[in-house]
Amino acid sequence: MISRSSAGARAAGIFRRTPLERSDQHVSWDRTDQAFFAAGACHILAWTCRAAYPDRPIAIEALRVEDQVFHVYARWGTWAFDHSGWSPESALLAVNEAHEGRPLERTTITTGLAEFCATHAHRMPDQYWADPLPRALDYLRRHVPPWER
Repeated sequence: MISRSSAGARAAGIFRRTPLERSDQHVSWDRTDQAFFAAGACHILAWTCRAAYPDRPIAIEALRVEDQVFHVYARWGTWAFDHSGWSPESALLAVNEAHEGRPLERTTITTGLAEFCATHAHRMPDQYWADPLPRALDYLRRHVPPWER
């Protein structure tokens, strides 16, 4: 298992998809797990995290710029889980704001995955080249949650 500290938090924008990756689901799928879950399937990873730990109060959070959601992650207390693994939420926010060069708005998502996807033009699991749920669960299991440290 991988254990990441705040030094491991990386901006999602580092992994933004190219025009080809945005237009071709197979090319997008073939990226590394971190790139895939940083840009294009971050919401799938966040909902997978919450579902994997039903006994924990895990929230779904989104970072927005000008009312556009561009990154989604799971939050447990002061900890965040995204493509970088588990890190303090403050570190996740700091690296993303530094990369984007402006303040970001964090918002809690209170809808289900289907409504979120419809509202924010994100893909549902069945709209990917292959099923991203097993890949997300495998990626999640590579990271030690903070309550197990």
